[in-house]
Amino acid sequence: MTETKKLHVALFPWLAFGHIIPYLKVAKHIAQKGHKISFISTPRNIQRLPKIPPNLSSKIHFISLPLPQVDNLPPHAEATMDIPTNKTPYLKIAYDGLKDPLFQFLKISAPDWIIYDFAAHWLPPITSDLGISSAYLSIFSAWTITFLASSSSALINGDDERTRPEGFTVPPKWVPFPSKVAYRIHEAKRAFEHFEVNDSGLSDMYRLGTVMAAVDVLAVRSCFELEADHLKLFEQLHGKPVLPIGLLPPSDLDVTGGDDETWLKICGWLDKQNKGSVIYIAFGSESEVNQKDLNELALGLELSGLPFFWTLRKQGNSFELPDGFEERVKGRGIVWTSWVPQLRILGHESVGGFLTHCGFSSIIEALNFGLALILFPVSIAQGLNARVLEEKKLGVEVKRNAQDGSFTKESLAESLMLVMDNEKGKLYRESANEMRKLITNRDVHNGCIDQFIEFLQTHRVGSRE
Repeated sequence: MTETKKLHVALFPWLAFGHIIPYLKVAKHIAQKGHKISFISTPRNIQRLPKIPPNLSSKIHFISLPLPQVDNLPPHAEATMDIPTNKTPYLKIAYDGLKDPLFQFLKISAPDWIIYDFAAHWLPPITSDLGISSAYLSIFSAWTITFLASSSSALINGDDERTRPEGFTVPPKWVPFPSKVAYRIHEAKRAFEHFEVNDSGLSDMYRLGTVMAAVDVLAVRSCFELEADHLKLFEQLHGKPVLPIGLLPPSDLDVTGGDDETWLKICGWLDKQNKGSVIYIAFGSESEVNQKDLNELALGLELSGLPFFWTLRKQGNSFELPDGFEERVKGRGIVWTSWVPQLRILGHESVGGFLTHCGFSSIIEALNFGLALILFPVSIAQGLNARVLEEKKLGVEVKRNAQDGSFTKESLAESLMLVMDNEKGKLYRESANEMRKLITNRDVHNGCIDQFIEFLQTHRVGSRE
């Protein structure tokens, strides 16, 4: 039996590290099978990526495309973490400006496949003209994509009977099975912006629909063990293969690391806390929390009386904690304003709960260690994630005003104390530990990604029967 030809696969993620890092994980898996990888992004983003393991360095090639300068985008801003949310449309304009240099690279290098993201609506004609097979890789779950629209054409044409935010507060009619996946009204109002044309000249949903309509296969960061019904529905709605690639859980290399000064200082504090007593708080590198919510978060943590470690990144905007807060919680809580080794913190035995923005990567990382969750969703997909997590008894959502999303320090403290309580929180810890078995099941996730790579080998242009 002749060996299947090795592939050349290009990957082109959107300029957000919540997208770039999962794409890089997929690149590593493909490279481990002996295939050549061209990982395409901008210079500063490539510089900020983790180092490639030596055994893969000859297979993964970073292709650096300088990001065009555009009005209203600060110099050196190359990712969403570099800018406030209201500047994101201008980052999309700059991203669209990569069309010509990407075309030139693809024309010269002639990869077998390109795996790309929702924003590159201009890429389908290029791949078609050059005879390159294409895949959309969704870093969002199938329950999110199936909630957003009934088809790619509906996204492109704005063909959705949900013309008001209230329509997004119940599961859509095309979901034929019981589902809790829907927005709160305050989330729907914010999510509605993604269906409307923004300053980039297009809506995010138009971009997504155009990409999904054109590619050969839809890949999704998921597995059948997590959401079989939604994955099957995803394929039915879009009429093309949908392949789960696994949950891309942390590897042993991700979790371990050197004892640098930062970790030694953090670990020294965590070592002094009781087992399972600390709440870790982080809202990702891109989610923004306004000053009013920040105040309530701080005061709620103080009111709870629980030990905590809060990673609070500035993200281009200044913020102020309540007067005297850090002094009042001194010894019991830490506010850390620079980078932290999140996986090592989540894996420390003193950490017993995670107050999270419900980003998919953060959820997977926390459940990798069986941590119960306190759910505080911030942006478009996160509210939908929170509904699923709460239904699965993996965490408790902070009670908020349905109309405006506001909350009180008392409601936050109540949720924190419920999850961390020895008796009342037992259900959530047991559910999280049960989910840990799936997250850490390498056979499941490696099986998914292996099937995806096999599909790439047998379905590329020129190899199809």
